[in-house]
Amino acid sequence: MPDYAKLRQLVSHRVTFEYDTGAKIIGYMAACKPATGTVQVVNMTKVDIVDGSGRVLEHHDSFSMVPNALAGVLVTEGPRGREA
Repeated sequence: MPDYAKLRQLVSHRVTFEYDTGAKIIGYMAACKPATGTVQVVNMTKVDIVDGSGRVLEHHDSFSMVPNALAGVLVTEGPRGREA
């Protein structure tokens, strides 16, 4: 399990979040939320979302993301909610 508290040390740094598909989120870490305790959201600036081949898919001046490991996906609307 990653040490999410270390994310607080990256505020003001340019960081890259890499995913198993080769996709990346690259930008400057602006803040961690909540202000204390386990980090659940990071705010970033000047963000590029890059696909596995290195192509920029999106650019955002400001971007918020959940930096934690995904535990599952649940359908919340549509034919009966169920795990995917």
